[in-house]
Formats: sequence, C-alpha cells, structure tokens
Amino acid sequence: MTVYGYARVSTDGQTLAAQEAALREAGATKVFAEKVSGASTNGRKALARALAALGPADILLVTRLDRLARSTRDLLNTLDAVAKAGAGFRSLADTWADTTTPHGRLMLTVLGGLAEFERELIRARTGEGRERAKARGVHMGRPPALNADQRREALARRDAGEALTDIARTFGVSHTTISRLR
Repeated sequence: MTVYGYARVSTDGQTLAAQEAALREAGATKVFAEKVSGASTNGRKALARALAALGPADILLVTRLDRLARSTRDLLNTLDAVAKAGAGFRSLADTWADTTTPHGRLMLTVLGGLAEFERELIRARTGEGRERAKARGVHMGRPPALNADQRREALARRDAGEALTDIARTFGVSHTTISRLR
C-alpha cells in the first residue's frame, strides 16, 4: 500500500509548500503537485499522473476537497477513477471524505445519490421546458436552410427535372438539402 498525495494551488503567487508538508506528515510517500486552476479539469496533468499511479489498496490523499475538485460532479468522477483503480481516498480537512472507512464510503454514496437526483431533476425540468416550447410552436434545432418560398421554388425545379446540384448551387445549400425537400 502506497499513499500518494495531491497538492494544487491556483496561481503562481501561491505556494505548494504547506500542502506538501501536511501530506508528507500524514504519510504520503510521493506528492503530485501543480499550479493550475481547479476549473481546468483537462489541464491538471499532475492529477492525471496521480490517478494513473494508483494501484489496489493505494490511497490518494489531499489536504482539502477543494484542492481536488471544483464541483460535486468533478469530485464524484475523480473518486470513481480512484475506485476503479482499487484504491482509497482521504481528505485531511474533510474527515467525512474517506473511502477507507465504512462511514466515509456511506457519506460519499449519499453525496453521489444526491448528485444523481439533482441531474435527474435538471433533465426533467429541461424536458418539460422543451415540451412547453414545442406546444407554443417554437421550432427546436437548427433553423431551416431555405424559407418557404425557396422550398417551393426548389421543389418545382426538382419536379421539372433540373439537376439537384444546380438547384442547390442557386440557394447556396447542399444537394442533399434539396433531395430531402417534400
């Protein structure tokens, strides 16, 4: 079992020294550290290396949850990656966030359930709003490439046997747009 630490500060003006010292004091044998904004989920290369280093029974340790994740969704995604590696997770300041204990796993499971519930509420509200908009006659999706007059003219020209590419060139659209007209 290896304890890996992860330390992050947002700006160059901040220092990693306090986090690194706390992580080493708590037993971290290797600390992955970086200076990058927490909002940049794809730019945290040290976090990616820390997650890649995790093996079964290893532990990822942070000083505080906000050093690891910017949102609940980001936290749950990161903890899922930790769990898939067979490893555990601990936060020094947030003692409830400890997947190495039954109580910590329970708290994170409840947190995950709440996040899933929130996603479902958002999905339902979005769907209801979309249905109300459709009932009011709001067109969803991309606007039509041709207006009603252009469609009528293109259909007449197509029915007269004119080549689809010639009609399409006239209106500045693809020949498949003309072929789909009804």
